[in-house]
Amino acid sequence: MADMSHITTIGVCETQPVTAAGIRALVNSHEDLKFLWTAQSLDEALRLLHQQPPSLVLVDKALGVNAIMRWMLELRGVPALAVVIWGSSLTEAEALRFVQSGVRGVIRKVASTEAFLACLRATAAGATWIEDVIFRAAARPYRNGRSNLTPREAQIYALVEQGLTNNEIARELGIRPGTVKIHLKHLYEKTGIRSRYHLALSSLKEKGLLSMTA
Repeated sequence: MADMSHITTIGVCETQPVTAAGIRALVNSHEDLKFLWTAQSLDEALRLLHQQPPSLVLVDKALGVNAIMRWMLELRGVPALAVVIWGSSLTEAEALRFVQSGVRGVIRKVASTEAFLACLRATAAGATWIEDVIFRAAARPYRNGRSNLTPREAQIYALVEQGLTNNEIARELGIRPGTVKIHLKHLYEKTGIRSRYHLALSSLKEKGLLSMTA
């Protein structure tokens, strides 16, 4: 019998009732996991989060990337909650936005049962868990870290990690968007990274905030 104090309770926000039923059966077949509730909309999930707070909530990406991002802002007052996004398809850009918003796990619906359970357990324990095929490029070693960056380049690196656009970075630092582009070009040359998405991923990985798991 599992120690009740170490059971991970799970809420599911899923557009397909049959899929939610399958998750319920899988979760409840493991002593350390317990299915609490299912919701078919983000509003319903928010209400249930306050009525029956789970350790973790699994959210279907089909509910909309922008809608989920707004929903994440509403969760900032909910303590110790792990959010995992799963979807039929996930791009690197989408997954990065989720991680930057505070999502702790990102996994595809075609992932193996073992990977799915590993994701739930790791994120409930406080780790960040990203299915490796989504951020495959972030696992590559790059030429250099931050050691040879100028102070301004380091500032821009940090703001890219936070998900700011070139125009937002320019406003934040009081410089022109064109100047931001020049600094980004230098960042790419020094690190060997070729896109802002991979720049942000590399930064998160360097800080130990992102770990890709098979």
